[in-house]
Amino acid sequence: MGEVTIRPAGPADAEAIYRLVVGLAAYEGEPEAVEVTPEALRAQLARPRPPFECLLAEVDGRAVGLALFFPSYSTWRGREGIWLEDLFVEEPFRRQGIGSALLRRVAAIACTRGCARVEWAVLDWNVPAIRFYEKLGAVPLGDWTTYRLSDDALAAAVER
Repeated sequence: MGEVTIRPAGPADAEAIYRLVVGLAAYEGEPEAVEVTPEALRAQLARPRPPFECLLAEVDGRAVGLALFFPSYSTWRGREGIWLEDLFVEEPFRRQGIGSALLRRVAAIACTRGCARVEWAVLDWNVPAIRFYEKLGAVPLGDWTTYRLSDDALAAAVER
């Protein structure tokens, strides 16, 4: 493996981000669920206030991993946090410290910004990821269940 570099992504990285998001969806068994396009990612990253930030891990100039995140807020703590939406490393590059480096960089950003926490969700069946997170010191929030309103249910909620 060549040298690993981690850098912030910009609009010109939309294709690489898209490729990695599709790779994550395939890993999770839902490649057809990806609706975003490289064009949409490019346009979003070009906004004055993009809806997300992304770090890319590159090996020999090729993006092989990403950490995609955005701000959150804790009312109890009265401080911002970071929600880590996606952390993904392509299979041939796993177990080489790239995922750890990406998560450490997100943690460093959180510390620099005075954030209270970094949070994310992991699928129950993803035991390798769970072991990875716990090895880094993350703890599961067992008392919490994630809920989601989307598509028709989201629209219907407006009318209720």
